[in-house]
Amino acid sequence: MKSRNLILSFGLIAFLYACKSNENIESRIQGFTQGTSYSVIWYHEKGITDQEVRKDIEELLTVIDNSLSTYNPASVISRVNRNEDVVLDTMFINVFNKSYEIWALTGGSFDITAAPLINAWGFGPDATKRFNESIKNRLMDLVGMDKIKIVDGIVIKNDPDMCLDVNAIAQGYTVDILCAYLSSRGLEKYLVEVGGEVRTKGKKPGDKPWIIGLDKPSDGNYTPGLYRQADIKLVDKALATSGNYRKFFIEDGLKYSHTINPKTGYPVRHKLLSATVIAEDCMTADALATACMVMGLEKAREMILEVGGLDAYLVYSDEEGNFKTWFTDGMINYLAD
Repeated sequence: MKSRNLILSFGLIAFLYACKSNENIESRIQGFTQGTSYSVIWYHEKGITDQEVRKDIEELLTVIDNSLSTYNPASVISRVNRNEDVVLDTMFINVFNKSYEIWALTGGSFDITAAPLINAWGFGPDATKRFNESIKNRLMDLVGMDKIKIVDGIVIKNDPDMCLDVNAIAQGYTVDILCAYLSSRGLEKYLVEVGGEVRTKGKKPGDKPWIIGLDKPSDGNYTPGLYRQADIKLVDKALATSGNYRKFFIEDGLKYSHTINPKTGYPVRHKLLSATVIAEDCMTADALATACMVMGLEKAREMILEVGGLDAYLVYSDEEGNFKTWFTDGMINYLAD
């Protein structure tokens, strides 16, 4: 009898241990999309395989690419830019509407109609610089979300030469789409990252937060995670960072960043080096981080504080070129020791 009870007890312990272990199975996948990398990490019980998730995520990424990528000539946005008859999908409409919202919120500092300027400065799909003063006024005529709208599922432009570029919001939106998919599978502990934009749900096993490294915004710092500015504890939030230290070119001794000010037509030149925004969703964080880089330090701080419900971490240089930081009071809760 004792022997039988011992066997039953051992079996029960093994079963409970197996259940506990199953809840903490770690899976991860990674790959490339939208000209950058992505990674997904999740913890789960047995029953959902890496192959299932990878297949579903790759299909979702293809759908997003077919809607929002200006590098894909057959995408919805590419066809809109060419003024072709095209049925707008939900993804395009969602990003367009959110872009208009952020455009209004930031006083036009975030503007997806700045595509003609982005392309002319050589930061578009063909990477050819064509900007000069003789075409500036014409390009500026094509910029402004008050000049374009969606009516009955059709994009209406004030000028047929207007075109859109959603790269400054699409990666954040992609993160949100992938998170919605993982939640639909019943997963409660995961991290999704696309091009450095991140969103998490739940905590890691052992009640540990996800730790996100913010890169030091030094020119030439092309290796994510190699030189860290700070570490952020992120639980049930989204984080996006924008900076001018990786995408730029130098001409006649002057540095031209990839962040174009849609109000002036020129690449920004100020002391703000990087902007990290924490929000409920990654699409909002992504767009606002870009807006901060357009605005510069002072206006970015004012905007963050006025909007409310956000936290931000800004890195800028002083007169001597030393790195300085400004962050919201709530950011203290996110900074890792």
